[in-house]
Amino acid sequence: MKLLFVQPFILPPVKSTIFKILYRYYSHLILIVDYYQTLLQIAAVTPRKHLINLVDERFEKINFDEECNLVVITTSTGFAMRAYEIADEFRRRGKKVVLGGYHPTMMPNEAKQHADSVLVGEVELTWPQLLKDFENDCLKPFYKQIEPIPPEKIPAARRDIIYKYRRPFARIQATRGCPIGCEFCRVPAFEGRALRKRPIENVVEEVKSVSQKIIFFIDGSLTLDPEYTKVLFRELRGSHKRFLCCGNTDVLAEDDEHLFLAKKAGVIAWYVGFESLSQKIIDDIGKKTNIVEKYHNVVKKIHRYKMAVSGSFILGFDNDNLDIIDKTYNALYDLELDLAEINTLTPYPGTPLFERLDKSGRIISKNWFHYREGQTGTIPPFQPLDMSAEELQIEIRRRLFDKWYGSIDQRKLQLILKGMKFGFYPFFFRIFGSFFQF
Repeated sequence: MKLLFVQPFILPPVKSTIFKILYRYYSHLILIVDYYQTLLQIAAVTPRKHLINLVDERFEKINFDEECNLVVITTSTGFAMRAYEIADEFRRRGKKVVLGGYHPTMMPNEAKQHADSVLVGEVELTWPQLLKDFENDCLKPFYKQIEPIPPEKIPAARRDIIYKYRRPFARIQATRGCPIGCEFCRVPAFEGRALRKRPIENVVEEVKSVSQKIIFFIDGSLTLDPEYTKVLFRELRGSHKRFLCCGNTDVLAEDDEHLFLAKKAGVIAWYVGFESLSQKIIDDIGKKTNIVEKYHNVVKKIHRYKMAVSGSFILGFDNDNLDIIDKTYNALYDLELDLAEINTLTPYPGTPLFERLDKSGRIISKNWFHYREGQTGTIPPFQPLDMSAEELQIEIRRRLFDKWYGSIDQRKLQLILKGMKFGFYPFFFRIFGSFFQF
């Protein structure tokens, strides 16, 4: 049986042809946040008798007349509208379509209007059953994974299907779930609150199996169970790989052994969700790991072990005002971050934030195009408390995003040069992070 896997994509709303060409080139060579993970997990549990062809809209056009038995499309919320367009066109031409991923999981009834069947939740156990039912001509409308999949049953991603789009980075997931439960976060909604840890030997084997030298651990945080991570780092020592990891401020600020083992294992950068410079906002959103006054210590500690720091900030919380934008811009310099990730608050379906804003009538658009990652180029889909959605978007872009990424002034140059003392990778990230968000 021939299976066609499709990854939808929409370019940012910029008319410049040169920008579009550069963006595709950047996506292909550099961008580490690709969108394949659910498709790779589906492929991992697909019997080898079935042939898989994957098409990524970033790099090639979809052939709607391609000969195949079943079309599989996965999507996040920001690309859902495009996913539905693709699904509708395939169905118009007589193809059977399955939708899965984060957005169809959160909005299954909506997704079903555009598909013959919807995968709800994790896919490793439901997909094989869907395939059998399809072969027996008894496809069900929904395949729901109710209980979290035991971590020992989570297989390594199957990467041979993306041979056309080989990247300098590989993505591996050691754990699923997050017990913290931040109001805005999608991880608990999709993966659950319980932290599930894959057997370390399975993770190490997957690391050794990939050809890429740089690996991005896509776990929500590799500091939720420090003892597990320390054992993992010990086992990865000598693998001759380099790693990018996400972590929380509480462990990264205090646990020197964790940082020492990370460095010895080959970790070159930590992605840290600082989220806000207001402790009140941190408390309101339930980010129990963060203490704002310790942010400087987090960065200094990581730099002490010659690893880079990418700091993520979200703007648009209820207690934010326009002054926080300038304050955040200055903090990027004061903290001496190597990379910065600037996001406009986005209330994704399935999160407590979406439920709260929707219940109070503050969701002003359910056009999912406005729910994209980063979201600095589109108008926020909710009504902020003290300003308009348009004003929030314009001011973040003008006062922060364009200023940080748009030029190299004396202040930025001094920051870049300071990074030389932390070693090659922090220095590289500081140069690259002066122009790109990733």
